[in-house]
Amino acid sequence: MAEPFKNFINPALVHSAGEQLAQSMPAFDARRFVRLATTDLETLELKARAMHVASALEATLPSDFARAADGVERALAPPFADDQLSHHSGEHDGLAGWILWPVGEFVVRRGMQSPERSLQALHAITQRFTAEFAIRPFIVAHGDVVFHTLHRWVHDPSAHVRRLVSEGSRPRLPWGLQLRQLIADPSPTLPLLLALQDDESEYVRRSVANHLNDIAKDHPALVAEWLETHLPTASAQRRAMLKHASRTLIKRGDARVLTAWGTGKSFAGDATLSLSPKRVKLGGHVQLQLELRSTSRATQQLVVDYAVHFRKADGRLSPKVFKGWSLELAPHEHRSLVKRHPLKPVTTRRYHAGLQAVEILVNGAAVARAEFSLSL
Repeated sequence: MAEPFKNFINPALVHSAGEQLAQSMPAFDARRFVRLATTDLETLELKARAMHVASALEATLPSDFARAADGVERALAPPFADDQLSHHSGEHDGLAGWILWPVGEFVVRRGMQSPERSLQALHAITQRFTAEFAIRPFIVAHGDVVFHTLHRWVHDPSAHVRRLVSEGSRPRLPWGLQLRQLIADPSPTLPLLLALQDDESEYVRRSVANHLNDIAKDHPALVAEWLETHLPTASAQRRAMLKHASRTLIKRGDARVLTAWGTGKSFAGDATLSLSPKRVKLGGHVQLQLELRSTSRATQQLVVDYAVHFRKADGRLSPKVFKGWSLELAPHEHRSLVKRHPLKPVTTRRYHAGLQAVEILVNGAAVARAEFSLSL
């Protein structure tokens, strides 16, 4: 069984951080920090652990924020190289990895009145973990200062810093503070994304794709226009980035986005869907067997997704779209497609027994539907 995420922040990590901080700041009370940080730590989940350790840092680091930030930066491990994109755990020569989540939270709590010095600290932190959560409250409180800095950081030699420009300003970052002003008006981030969409680092480009996908949830026309502008001359790398950025709107069947990708035309043909088994127990799976028959004299570019209509507590069906297939269907071709959809318990969904439905979407339009019964 995989290690629970919460154990990424653990007593051993706290002890190590105390030693490293004491080496950089001889007056630092490492014993008190460890005692405060480890008390009840193992009863908490991951985010709560990060906040708990941050409180211990607040209680033990110097009250002068600049002095505290200087001491933290001296304790940092060497920056990760640009090809070290996920070394968040393991042994490091100094502070790095998951312990820097609470350090970033400390910067938020104690550095809000010193935004320039705080951004300097986050610039250092993000090269050893990520500062995508910590920078967001500064965007809310000091937007002008932060965006002036982000425009410089798009040219930073570190891919981790360039990624922070995009990831830290995402409107709807998972686990992060929602940036409501950017949800309402994403225009301040668009020049940053334009500067980064062809970045040499795939790590950075993937963040740009996720950022554009966030924007698509509230401003689909803006992302459709972005595709219409930037897709025709795109390199292979940019096309891959834009494809990932389009995923929500493709699932929604957005006509402009599908047209931009050459899949905007309605399917000319017949579709038949069968499901097996017809009765499924939670923890099992349902297999989709899809038969497509073209009636066109021309080749068709198709995006085939499927929506599972899950039964809710009140008996209504609520659809969730899943990625299916992208294919080219020759004139009058018959194609069989098979996919197994697992029905495993997950924390993000509560299943209810009874009839559920699966609907096939071809280029955004529903073309076939079938039902199965789920028992718990």
